[in-house]
Amino acid sequence: MGFEADETERYARHIVLRDVGGPGQQSFKAARVLVVGAGGLGSPVLLYLAAAGIGTIGIVDDDRVSLSNLQRQVVHRTADVGRLKVESAAEAIARINPHVRVETFPVRLDASNVTEIVGAFDLVVDGVDNFETRFLVADACEAARKLLVTAGVLTFYGWVTVLKPWEIGPDGHANPALADILRRPAEGRMQTCAEVGILGVVPGVLGTLAATEVLKLVAGIGEPLIRRMLNVDLRDMSFDMIDYERGDDGGGPP
Repeated sequence: MGFEADETERYARHIVLRDVGGPGQQSFKAARVLVVGAGGLGSPVLLYLAAAGIGTIGIVDDDRVSLSNLQRQVVHRTADVGRLKVESAAEAIARINPHVRVETFPVRLDASNVTEIVGAFDLVVDGVDNFETRFLVADACEAARKLLVTAGVLTFYGWVTVLKPWEIGPDGHANPALADILRRPAEGRMQTCAEVGILGVVPGVLGTLAATEVLKLVAGIGEPLIRRMLNVDLRDMSFDMIDYERGDDGGGPP
């Protein structure tokens, strides 16, 4: 898969970067990444993946842009209020990088469509704001053996990790699943950003970290956050790494 004439200049800083180079940029161009949620977390993920040259980006979101979204959902503009988020986000991606193909899914994921949609992509990023969909996506990715980058935010706090639960780790045990770090919704009511608020930059920080994990995974760079969760508290700028294993009690982030 070759580059068009202007792509060499567009991606010049990647191509001269030792751990990316031409082969890494080719991997970006060949990749198909699904982003579930075009909101606070999804916004920086979409913008940075598009800028990096991910060849095909899928966007799943059935919501429309509202004025209260714009404090943190930076992929959308004031003029987009009332529009489908997938349409607004697709136009933003086209403005950033016309070489990126966008596939939009203006639907709510459920048991009838999640397998087909997830199965059409190489890697999935979860930026949703409800735990029913979060677990639905995680279960579908595990069944289809698709890498899942997942992140969550609330108030001043956020976390990000990578799930690959079908693989046996170096210790001879299976990698953790989402249920090993989060309680399923039936076990208790979850707070939401609409109820307790969120500083607008928090999803920007965590979404950018999630996008970083995607690029690392696609290009085979460094060590991904498998079996590790990065916790961020922007009130005191603390960044803490937590190791976790299969069979943990799901007592992680709320």
